[in-house]
Amino acid sequence: MSDTPVRLTSAQIRRQMLAEFWFYFSRNRGAVIGLVIFVLLVLTALFASILAPHDPAFQYRDAMLLPPAWAEGGRAEFLLGTDPVGRDILSRLISGSQYSLFIGVVVVSIALAGGVIIGLIAGFFGGWVDMAIMRVMDIILAFPSLLLALVLVAMLGPGLTNAMIAIAIVYQPHFARLTRAAVMSELKRDYVSAARVAGAGNLRLMFRTILPNCLSPLIVQATLSFSSAVLDAAALGFLGMGAQPPAAEWGTMLAEAREFITRAWWVVTFPGLAILISVLAINMMGDGLRDALDPKLKRS
Repeated sequence: MSDTPVRLTSAQIRRQMLAEFWFYFSRNRGAVIGLVIFVLLVLTALFASILAPHDPAFQYRDAMLLPPAWAEGGRAEFLLGTDPVGRDILSRLISGSQYSLFIGVVVVSIALAGGVIIGLIAGFFGGWVDMAIMRVMDIILAFPSLLLALVLVAMLGPGLTNAMIAIAIVYQPHFARLTRAAVMSELKRDYVSAARVAGAGNLRLMFRTILPNCLSPLIVQATLSFSSAVLDAAALGFLGMGAQPPAAEWGTMLAEAREFITRAWWVVTFPGLAILISVLAINMMGDGLRDALDPKLKRS
């Protein structure tokens, strides 16, 4: 028999890595449940116009504050009831999933891109550059995230776009510090020294050599920041500083219905449950990603 080691192709290596990832991820049942809920949320957002039984902005003047279909006084065409101006709550919840995913994707993309670049510069060059950047990040982290986002939105003006920008700025230090720590650890590895000897420039070292080996913790942080962005955007919408009416954003729906909480429980319960379930599912999925991507947490 030949003792020659079997060489795997790149496709086989990718399949093997994917199988290993799924093995560790699937061991966390909560993460699998979170993934299923998140996939359903994405599908709901993609096919919102098909799934929504009514126009989310249309007002049925003869059906204001109707209870859910199973409650006394409810009507079958309004499964989860209607809001104070006669809009179908189920249709607005389905439409609101688009806002939540859009907010999460935009905020995480901006915060991740900015934080990674800042962290790479700080960790790679060190010295006074690192000190100056990290002190600015420390100042941002010294403020409660929601309070700082609220101040920034007040300066920029109410609106969904400004709310997303403000939340992204608040989340950038988390990615910057995480990237910096990973870069400083990777700089001590032999492969970085070999790349330097081979003549690789600073940009190539930063983005082609070091950054790919720092992605695992960033992916986990991005997932957790996604859920936090949804929650903070809903909070800003509730305070009137985020998405503005008549947008079917879940936080805005809560703000419009708060005065009816004692006599129409459904107008606040269902948007609140949508926020709760979405954020919880994404957090559970993030825990599974951490278990699957962190070598220290992989157990035989």
